[in-house]
Amino acid sequence: MFLTITTTGTPERPATDLGHLLHKHPDNAGTFSTSYGTAHVFYPEAEDRRCTAALLLEVDAVALVRRGKGKGRGGAPDAALAQYVNDRPYAASSLLAVALSSVFSSAIKGTCRARPELPAQPRPLRIEVPALPARGGPELVRRLFEPLGWSAAVEPVALDSEFPEWGESRYVRLVLESRALTLAEALRHLYVLLPVLDDAKHYWVAPDEVDKLLRAGAGWLPAHPEQKLITSRYLSRRWSLTRQARERLELVRLAETDDSEVEELDNAVGAETEDEEKPPPLAVLRREAIIESLHASGAARVLDLGCGQGQLVQALLKDPRFTEIVGVDVSVRALAIASRRLKLDRMGERQASRVRLFQGSLAYTDKRLKGYDAAVLSEVIEHLDLPRLPALEYAVFGAARPRTVLVTTPNVEYNVRWESLPAGHTRHGDHRFEWTREEFRAWAEAVAERHGYGVEFVPVGPDDPEVGPPTQMAVFRMATETTGKAETTGKTEKTEKAETTGKTGKTGKTEKTEKEAKAA
Repeated sequence: MFLTITTTGTPERPATDLGHLLHKHPDNAGTFSTSYGTAHVFYPEAEDRRCTAALLLEVDAVALVRRGKGKGRGGAPDAALAQYVNDRPYAASSLLAVALSSVFSSAIKGTCRARPELPAQPRPLRIEVPALPARGGPELVRRLFEPLGWSAAVEPVALDSEFPEWGESRYVRLVLESRALTLAEALRHLYVLLPVLDDAKHYWVAPDEVDKLLRAGAGWLPAHPEQKLITSRYLSRRWSLTRQARERLELVRLAETDDSEVEELDNAVGAETEDEEKPPPLAVLRREAIIESLHASGAARVLDLGCGQGQLVQALLKDPRFTEIVGVDVSVRALAIASRRLKLDRMGERQASRVRLFQGSLAYTDKRLKGYDAAVLSEVIEHLDLPRLPALEYAVFGAARPRTVLVTTPNVEYNVRWESLPAGHTRHGDHRFEWTREEFRAWAEAVAERHGYGVEFVPVGPDDPEVGPPTQMAVFRMATETTGKAETTGKTEKTEKAETTGKTGKTGKTEKTEKEAKAA
């Protein structure tokens, strides 16, 4: 990964002043460690008339994989083989932007102790980037750089020079020239726009990235015609961060227009309102929905199948209506954590008699699971491979047969609302699948029909009109609960009719006997 910065000068203002600005002496070649490799700074030419500083970044591919976000949650694009085959060592990206800010930190801040007057002086600058990913093509490169005072020469790179009919790749060779910018301004432009053009970052985009963007974008980003695109791409399309950044940029623009300070404009709301109550987490909403459904079913003896670390068991124990609670999980470690969470070793005898934890696999029938009022499978089925679902189905619905079964699972349609979740990825690394509402409904209705249950569906969490709720819950109730009374009533009516007929028959025989006796 390579970048050069060239300037020209005169005997009065020599080009070698570039060394003072960069805090790197032209006679020395420097080596600097970064999080993902080694940066080298050297000067291919250093004369009064012309001086060029070069930054060469050698990326450590192993460090990139080990310290990256992992499992497709960012890093290089094209996720399937990205950690093995990618362009990160060769094409300018957020890796190079981070190296710029690290190696030339004083230059980006616009400070120079030896020559304090230099940073504020505009100078002729030529910046060359031999390989730059440009998602949007040469036209987007010009739209980003030219409003900032750059003359941009953008040369598309062919996919293969021997096969021109294949067309152009997404890479360009970029040459930027300006005579009106300071070196600090130039470096800040590069720091922001290199990852914007690549449209990917090699690290997790946290809320502090908003502050970084505003610092680097000071003086030019608020009025940039492509501000929306720059902000969105720089923050990896995290809509809440993008919105926050744009609101702050608008305040900066208004303050500059009004010749006032940002704090003077942003004073309408007191500091006490900043600590507004946040909506409850989805896990809490899920437990509340489960407990509400258990109350409606009248269940007192409850199985938590796949209880994990015991959060639901803990919530059920707080409700005296549940007289027996059993947590089952295949993981011994999870059960140990659940035991510590519940403080079983210090629990009173009466309370301890209400709860049990034991190891078991839901892929096998288990006689210990029989005879309970209700069973809960909360965020469990998606952790099983699809071919193993029939075994779980039979173990729960066919063998254990609780009167009520509650099943919750993620609604994959809602994933587009998770700002931090890349498209095509599940919410958890161990999820084998995530179903749409239609897929979950089809599975649940088929299970209910096979095993004699009725089923209804309950949304958990905010029910988005377009994509539905984040969690979907199926409530299975054993069909005999609703048909048993009718069957009993039918048998009673039949029996009553038979008994009535029998009595009538006996009466008839008696009447006939009396007539025969009189005739005689």
